[in-house]
Amino acid sequence: MKNWHKLVVAGLFAAAAGAAAAETVEATLENGLKVVVRRDARAPVAVSQLWYRVGSVDEVNGRTGLSHLLEHMMFKGTKTVPAGEFSRRIAAAGGQDNAFTSRDYTVYFQQLAANRLPLSLTLESDRMANLTIADDVFKKELEVVKEERRWRTDDQPTGILAETLYANAFVANPVRYPVIGWMDDIQNMKPDDLRAWYREWYAPNNATLVVVGDVDPQAVIALARKEFGPLKPKPLAERRPQLEPEQKGVRRVSVKAPSELSYLTLAWQVPRLTKLAETDPYALSMLTELLDGHDAARLPRRLVREKKVALSASSSYDPLGRGSTLFTLTAVPANGVRLDRLEAALKGEIARIAQGGVSEAELARVRRQVEASRVFEKDSMFGQAMQIGSLESLGFSWRDEDEMNRRLLAVDAAAVKRAAQSLVDDKLTVVTLVAQPLKGRKIAPPADTKELR
Repeated sequence: MKNWHKLVVAGLFAAAAGAAAAETVEATLENGLKVVVRRDARAPVAVSQLWYRVGSVDEVNGRTGLSHLLEHMMFKGTKTVPAGEFSRRIAAAGGQDNAFTSRDYTVYFQQLAANRLPLSLTLESDRMANLTIADDVFKKELEVVKEERRWRTDDQPTGILAETLYANAFVANPVRYPVIGWMDDIQNMKPDDLRAWYREWYAPNNATLVVVGDVDPQAVIALARKEFGPLKPKPLAERRPQLEPEQKGVRRVSVKAPSELSYLTLAWQVPRLTKLAETDPYALSMLTELLDGHDAARLPRRLVREKKVALSASSSYDPLGRGSTLFTLTAVPANGVRLDRLEAALKGEIARIAQGGVSEAELARVRRQVEASRVFEKDSMFGQAMQIGSLESLGFSWRDEDEMNRRLLAVDAAAVKRAAQSLVDDKLTVVTLVAQPLKGRKIAPPADTKELR
């Protein structure tokens, strides 16, 4: 998801008084389905999100893209709900629905009037167990996914850059696979591949139901028990760690693509958060906020406005995930600026912090920004549900949010300095995308490098 690290840092690593006052209740059904309900009575609506703990990190070479294609097929009907009828019924009830797939999970969601929540849960429980994957429908949807890949990746410089980065920064960890899948894997996918994937992972004991809205939590849990309770749990496949071998030197990759702009990304392998008490991920999160958390942050201020070596420059780090992760700097060179000069400028900003540290005043500004972003995030029922679902799906609890926030805001200047010092060349991957003539093609990639997230 674009800007995901912002959701993590400003959304999951911060707290708001309004959220603390909200009533949140959880229960686990006998079949293993986790249900988390938060009452937010500011409007007579409800957000329902069903999170399956399966994504591209669960896939293997030759079978990439299964999770994403299955997301598409989940709208193609069950034995009792014809193709397209799911969304039609939600729309007829005045609601909206959609879904998305990531490396770590697949999520299906609806937003509708609170009194129509039973419709949402009835439809979701049905397709959890009774999805129909017809050969002819599968074939048509496969073509849709191929076109989506062409549009989002093959014909987009930023898509090519991101895919090239992960495929080269990692050699063993499955985060190297694109969520949408490699084109060759998509072309050779069979209906039975998808049926097996559905049987293997779509089960109540591999899912979390999150509801936020003007609802009675206990009534929602009772409704979930009625709709999902009869479904049987399944034995889940063993998830092996697939640890990334230690990187022992700089990796450099250059790709050419039709584009109006060239791009440069520096990416270091860094730790992710696996336990609340770990310190490095919080420091890295604060470091990325210092570099790119607001318009006056170091990268846009120094490289874009002062030195004028970049049209845009950004930093990204996602501390939460089931696979390996990267700390990245991405920039678009200003007219006439060579990529090697831009690389030196990006490294220079890391070196300035690694050598000279940051002031307490600068840290205080970032802390205020993080807290303000969190307050704004809590205005959204959908955002609250996202925070709950992501934490629950990544091995944490929604209850951990406040402690994560406390630890992030406790990061001091010495910890930020150590985080910058940890970004050494032996763990670095450099990817350049060299712009080629468009030859009549109309490609309008964003100059804002945040679009790469």
